Amino acid sequence: MTYAAGTLPYSVNVGDFNSDNRLDIVVVNSGNPNMGIFFGYGNGNFPAQVTYSVSPLISPYSVAVGDFNNDNRLDVALSDRSGSSFGVLLGNGNETFRAIITYSTGSVSYAIAVGDFNNDSKLDIVIANFATNNIGIFLGNGNGTFGAQKTFSTSSSPYSIAVGDFNNDSRLDIAVANSASTNMGIFLGGGNGNFTAQTTFATGSSPYSLAVGDFNSDNRLDVVVVNFANANIGIFLSQGNGSFAAQRTFATGSSPYSVAVGDFNNDNRLDVVVANAGSATVSILLGYGNGSFATQMAFASGLYPTSVVVGDFNNDTQADIADGNSSGASVTVFLQTC
Repeated sequence: MTYAAGTLPYSVNVGDFNSDNRLDIVVVNSGNPNMGIFFGYGNGNFPAQVTYSVSPLISPYSVAVGDFNNDNRLDVALSDRSGSSFGVLLGNGNETFRAIITYSTGSVSYAIAVGDFNNDSKLDIVIANFATNNIGIFLGNGNGTFGAQKTFSTSSSPYSIAVGDFNNDSRLDIAVANSASTNMGIFLGGGNGNFTAQTTFATGSSPYSLAVGDFNSDNRLDVVVVNFANANIGIFLSQGNGSFAAQRTFATGSSPYSVAVGDFNNDNRLDVVVANAGSATVSILLGYGNGSFATQMAFASGLYPTSVVVGDFNNDTQADIADGNSSGASVTVFLQTC
C-alpha cells in the first residue's frame, strides 16, 4: 500500500507518537520542508499524513526517534542537509509536538542517531557532519535539551550512522559510512561521551547506509553496509573486539540507498532489507544464520526509495517494512504475509 507524502521524503522511521500502542510512521519531507506522521490504525493501514513545521531547518534529511526528556513520550530529532543545525521536537504523546529547538552543528548533516554514550540513562544524539568530516556528539540533559557538540574526525563525507556495542564492553560504539572514502569507520566508546579515533574498514564504492545485527549467531554485533555504486551490500562480521573481517558482498538491485534488519521468515535468523533507489524496489536477502545470505527477492516500491525501516504495523508479531520514495513523494508499506 502506498501513501502520499510530501516532496522529497528522504527518510522514514517508526514509533508510537500518540500513545495508542500502534506503530506510526514519521517521514521527513525535505522539499516542503516539514515532518509528516502517518498515525497507524494497527491493522496495517494509515490515514493521510499529519504535517508539522520544522522551521528554521532548511532541508531536513534524516529522522531519529527517542524519549529525550524522560516523560515516556516519543520525541524526534531531525538533521538538515542544507543548514548547519539539527532540530528536536518533543512529543506530547497526543499527536502534537512542542516547538522545535535547534542546535548548531557547524555543517550540513545527513544521518542522525541516538544512544546513551555516557551511561547516565539519558539519551544522547550523534550526527554525521557531511561537510566538515566529523561526527558530533550531543549529550542529553534528560529534559529535552543537549550540551554543546563534541566532534570526532571521520573520513570524507560521512553519510550514515549506526550505534551498537562492537567490543562487548557494555559501552556504546558508533559505526559511520564514509561515502567519499569507500570505508566504514568504527569509533569505540569510553562510556563517558568520548570515543577512540576511528578504525576504518574498506567497503565498496559510495557506502550510503549501514545497520547492525548478529548475522552469524555468535552473539557479536556485525555490520551491513550498502555500496551504492556497486549494487551490493557488504557484510562485516565482528571479531568481538571492535575489529571486523573483510566484507563479504551480496548483490542487490540498482543503486542501493538504505538498509535495515529484521527476521522476515520467522526462522530466528536475521535478514536484510534494502531500498534500491535505481531499480525502484525493496529487496529482501534472507539470512542463513552463518553470515551468508540468499539471493535477493525484489518487490516494487515507489520511485527512488532512499530510506527503509522495519516495524509491525498490523500487530501480528511479524516484521513489516516501510520505505520513503523520494522521487515518488510517497511512503510504501509492505505487510509480511508468511
